[in-house]
Amino acid sequence: MTELSTQPEAPTPTQTYGYPEDVAAQLRADAATIIARYPDPRSALLPLLHLVQSVDAFVSPRGIALCAELLDLSRAEVSAVATFYSQYKRKPNGRYTVGVCTNTLCAVMGGDAVYDAVSEHLGIGNDETTPDGAITLERIECNAACDYAPVVMVNWEFFDNVTPERATSLVADLAAGIPVTSSRGPVVQDFRAVSRVLAGFEDGLVDEGGAGGDATIVGLRIAREHGWQAPAFPGDEGASGEHQTDEPDGEHQPAQTGADGATAAGTEPTGEPTTSEPTTDAGAVPGAAEGAAAVGEEQSSAEHAGPIGEAEATGEHEQTKQRTESGEKGAQS
Repeated sequence: MTELSTQPEAPTPTQTYGYPEDVAAQLRADAATIIARYPDPRSALLPLLHLVQSVDAFVSPRGIALCAELLDLSRAEVSAVATFYSQYKRKPNGRYTVGVCTNTLCAVMGGDAVYDAVSEHLGIGNDETTPDGAITLERIECNAACDYAPVVMVNWEFFDNVTPERATSLVADLAAGIPVTSSRGPVVQDFRAVSRVLAGFEDGLVDEGGAGGDATIVGLRIAREHGWQAPAFPGDEGASGEHQTDEPDGEHQPAQTGADGATAAGTEPTGEPTTSEPTTDAGAVPGAAEGAAAVGEEQSSAEHAGPIGEAEATGEHEQTKQRTESGEKGAQS
């Protein structure tokens, strides 16, 4: 009779989980590089999932098993993370992910028309892939590029101010294998190559493409032209030793003083602080002001007195409490 083991078979360092041996060896070597970047190995899970996608084009069961072994996690723990983030795919992704933003500003600027045109041209809907495996289409809630709406992303590279016609032409080129260059970045790489970059390995394209366009930095330019700066926090000083100000002409506006004597800038009040007395429908609670003042004195002494002073302050508190209660009883009688 064969005995059933109560423990799963421990993975060996050479276990491939179904990967070809050379692929598994490269994955382990790359994973070791990634894991070494973190003080806690499990912190490497997110880039490791991208590494799996760079080989399988999605987070595969064998990739989950490998990540679990490398990080000493359960497969359920790895799956929980992989299914939480939309950038990790649960089924094989196309060579290019085309994400069309249809959120507020992009929708106002024509994002829905762009999505409909691309969907009709490709013959697929949201989160679907063309039969040839070239393109996966996604309806995106926000591409974080509202200053260039409507925006399409291809493998997370921006294509700005698109029209239905431009978007259709773009996906036609992608399907035909024609290289396309993003509006503010490099030539778009395929999904597997980009996944490897997201795992933390450079592709040498970081310096290709332009920086932020005028629509992105126009606010900064206007602020510089007018000498505007962010409001300073109390105690902040510039290089010259003078306090920074958000006033265009550099004039300092006097801080407004509140009811308790404190200023809006957070400076110390110049007068005695006021005390808010608890009240009832019949008026102020008898003895409340005296009790509050006594408690405040007791707390202050306890904070500064040290261990012996704390014990004395505790005794003073009991005496204060008795005096307060006596005063209230006397007032009520």
